[in-house]
Amino acid sequence: MPKINGNEIRIGNVLEHNGGLWAAVKVDHVKPGKGGAFAQVEMRNLRNGSKLNERFRSADKVERVRLEQKDQQFLYESDGMLVFMDNDTYEQIELPAEILGDHRPFLQDGMTVVIEYYESEALNATLPQKVTCKVVETEPVVKGQTAANSFKPAILDNGVKVMVPPFVGQDEDIIVNTETMEYSERA
Repeated sequence: MPKINGNEIRIGNVLEHNGGLWAAVKVDHVKPGKGGAFAQVEMRNLRNGSKLNERFRSADKVERVRLEQKDQQFLYESDGMLVFMDNDTYEQIELPAEILGDHRPFLQDGMTVVIEYYESEALNATLPQKVTCKVVETEPVVKGQTAANSFKPAILDNGVKVMVPPFVGQDEDIIVNTETMEYSERA
């Protein structure tokens, strides 16, 4: 595994630190008036989700880990476990539903999800960036309401509340960005 300097750490990098695997969530480069510059890195443990704030000087060497990414198809959920199938080998794996966190409601049957592996251990799952959902409840369209940046609340078929533009009506399909959990466009 390659070693990188402390000032080369970027958001999304996976590091081996203190015997664990950590993903860099937030990185601030600080140059104090006195002393050397350093990177203030907020990290999340990929195995248990705990967080850690650590300072790395540019002279510090950190082990950077490359995760193998595989596209896998979501099949079904049973007893809080999500079952995915590898499209090439047809092997099935079970992962806890918590691996998706707040994005869990956007998981749909047959959806292709990117699962990241370290050796043979599945550590992370990422949904597609855009997902199509149906609006099940929203206020009716009001004629003449064309003010810029006006949004109204809407409830989607998966139970998630998002803000949508005034022209979006009930029973319409919209595309939602799964990273920001916001309305993207009409389907």
